[in-house]
Amino acid sequence: MDPKNDAEGKLPMERVLYEVKKVIVGQDHLLERLVVALLARGHILVEGVPGLAKTMAIKTLAEVIGGEFKRIQFTPDLVPADLVGTRIYNQKTGEFNTSLGPVFTNLLLADEINRAPAKVQSALLEVMQEKQVTIGRETYKVPLPFLVLATQNPIESEGTYNLPEAQLDRFMFKLVADYPPAGEEAKILELHSRQIDLNERLQTDVQPVTSPDEIMRITRENAGIRVDPRLIDYLNNIVRLTRKWPQFHMGASPRAGIALMQGARTLAAFAGRDYAIPDDVVQLALPALRHRVILTAEAEVEGRKVDELLTELVRAVEVPRL
Repeated sequence: MDPKNDAEGKLPMERVLYEVKKVIVGQDHLLERLVVALLARGHILVEGVPGLAKTMAIKTLAEVIGGEFKRIQFTPDLVPADLVGTRIYNQKTGEFNTSLGPVFTNLLLADEINRAPAKVQSALLEVMQEKQVTIGRETYKVPLPFLVLATQNPIESEGTYNLPEAQLDRFMFKLVADYPPAGEEAKILELHSRQIDLNERLQTDVQPVTSPDEIMRITRENAGIRVDPRLIDYLNNIVRLTRKWPQFHMGASPRAGIALMQGARTLAAFAGRDYAIPDDVVQLALPALRHRVILTAEAEVEGRKVDELLTELVRAVEVPRL
């Protein structure tokens, strides 16, 4: 989207992106998938090197939708109570008071999630799935919409804990953030050469254009987007073929098909359609599948890449005529 265009008359989610791009240069793919996951009640895992504006992107999105943003830096000494909260004894009253953790927000950045041990990762992933936390004997629901953007550094492996496949499957999409093109990076340098404070710009230039209640209303309405039975067969064939593909030791779970279905509906609504098309599925196939398949040992030795193989697989499935 061209940020120079007038935002009037645009769809709600186009207005959201218009406002976010007042602060964020480039990162179109990340921003659009963030909005799709937000409307499809999903979560995102981002793999990329530091310094690619992931924190500022989700912080700006929270400002634009009128929601709350929090960030957790995952470290090896983190414990589950640091995320979800705990009960604290009040000496004055002789009672236990509940202190809610940072997961009680609309948009949560889980930075370097693979630096925390499995018990902490599981605590976060349980909140992602259940949208609630039990502390003591009380259950507390997190505010809606609720989206987790988890990041992991692909380079450093020392002092990290790999996410198990069952936990990876909880993420709707896995995105791979790369360095910006030369033109975008030059624009970033030009902005910083003028010492523009992005946090100050976030407060002065960015305006909320929607609300958490409207986001939830749009999410409910998107459930009415039509998905032709032939399109269901198409995405189902893609998911099932991952389990037979010779270079994959393990294929995608049924949850991958659900992610593709929900994402295709959201992309259709984003484009102003009341029906999904095969291109909606194709656009989301890689982010929905890349973290749900495992290469065989032979494919790894040959230097094959997951994205490359998934692209071949999608092309091998006949596209239905709708």
